[in-house]
Amino acid sequence: MKIYRIYHFLLVIGLLFATSCLYAQTTVFNVRDYGAKGDGKSLDTKAIDKAIIAANAAGGGTVYFPAGDYLSVTIHLMSNVGLYLEHGCTILAATTSNTVQYDLPEKGDNEEYQDFGHSHFNNSLIVGVNLHDISITGPGRIWGKGLIRDDHPGKNNGYANKALSLKLCRNVILRDFTVYYGGWFCFLLTGLDVATIDNIKMDTNRDGIDLISSKNVRISNCSINAPGDDAIVLKSDYALNYLRATENITITNCEVSGYNEGTFLDGTYKTNGRKDPSGRIKIGTESNGGFKNITISNCIFNHCRGLALETVDGAVLENIAITNLTMHDMVSAPIYIRLGARMRGPDNLPFSQLRRVIISNITADDVTGEQSAIIDGLPGHEIEDLTLSHIRIYFKGGGTKDQATREVPALVKSYPDPNRYGVLPAYGFFIRNVKDLKMYDVQVAFERPDFRPAFILENVNGADFQQIHADKSNGVPVFKLNKVKNFNLFNSAPILDTKLTEVENKQIF
Repeated sequence: MKIYRIYHFLLVIGLLFATSCLYAQTTVFNVRDYGAKGDGKSLDTKAIDKAIIAANAAGGGTVYFPAGDYLSVTIHLMSNVGLYLEHGCTILAATTSNTVQYDLPEKGDNEEYQDFGHSHFNNSLIVGVNLHDISITGPGRIWGKGLIRDDHPGKNNGYANKALSLKLCRNVILRDFTVYYGGWFCFLLTGLDVATIDNIKMDTNRDGIDLISSKNVRISNCSINAPGDDAIVLKSDYALNYLRATENITITNCEVSGYNEGTFLDGTYKTNGRKDPSGRIKIGTESNGGFKNITISNCIFNHCRGLALETVDGAVLENIAITNLTMHDMVSAPIYIRLGARMRGPDNLPFSQLRRVIISNITADDVTGEQSAIIDGLPGHEIEDLTLSHIRIYFKGGGTKDQATREVPALVKSYPDPNRYGVLPAYGFFIRNVKDLKMYDVQVAFERPDFRPAFILENVNGADFQQIHADKSNGVPVFKLNKVKNFNLFNSAPILDTKLTEVENKQIF
């Protein structure tokens, strides 16, 4: 009996060992075994694609990149396959030449209503279209050295301008790796459903993560330096040739910045050179299909533009909750909320709507003195049901009496960007064309004397202000009201409690 038990034990161990060996052989596909050199000189694209094809043919598996520099042009992802980038591994984007070319841009589903780069996916370092259950993970690096940073409509010249493009993919994981110099887009992600983007580090020259017309996506623990464009941006365009909302999105525990390119990853954090970095978190610009059920929390902004919420192309932007943001060295409006009428899309799209937004627990210091926070709708199409609370913003100040009288253009059809407003006549908040606004426990202050009012309200119906604290220069009002209805101000000493049913022009000191 004892011998039988020993025999049975050894048999089980043997079977487990054989199974584990078989599992390892059939689920991990080392690119070196398929001919990849990893020397940074030989083009490894064919070997990488062979490993991916083999993993897919086996029913799924991991394509393994050991340490090395894997020079490549377009790599083609497949369903049920993940890329794993080991420590010391770099996937290196090759420089285009007469003999080294990326996939050409495919015919887009719709190329009329957005930039060329939004509508084409094949011209990328890594591409996946209509896939499911895919991943790129591991502590290695993607270096888009040979990618261009521009959009080249109509030029089928073998260039690529994206590090990673995914279109209509489901069950996606992107985790732990680093991207340096990602081209026009580091990640162009359109039509995703159920995706996790976690612990990604980026130091790039244009956009970081562009998440477009996607659902059920979690972006967390990412650090993105993007001085030349937005760091994390949610969009909803017409590239799929039909409307698809961006919804059920979480962005949390992320850091965004606009330091000089490359100085985030090397830890030097240089700010000289580019005077107007972007590097922000934004919802909008391309805004056809809508945005809803989105939360942004626990994020840090450094040396960049501020938070931006924009709908200008017919989309409804609603049910947004934003909390726990810290900002330092903001080069434009720390908060920019814009409902406009650029209307880049089919003629039958309805007018944009922006409503049910809550922003709380914001602290910002070393903020430009040229621009206040901006909340700007349009007459007859007001921003609705907006709440801001527990906010501290410390501006550099320095505004003049002449700047306080400046008229701000409507910018109805303009590209939505705070810099197009120029210097604002308010140093704290410029609020126009809004209905049902609530602001609680808000403090604005300046470092240098500022001769502009803290708050300007124009064409606002329904404004509740409580516990407002604002620095002011002698003889300068805290509030300037133009065409305002149902205005209430309480518990904001030394300002007296004020209740106004309707006022054409009024200053409150």
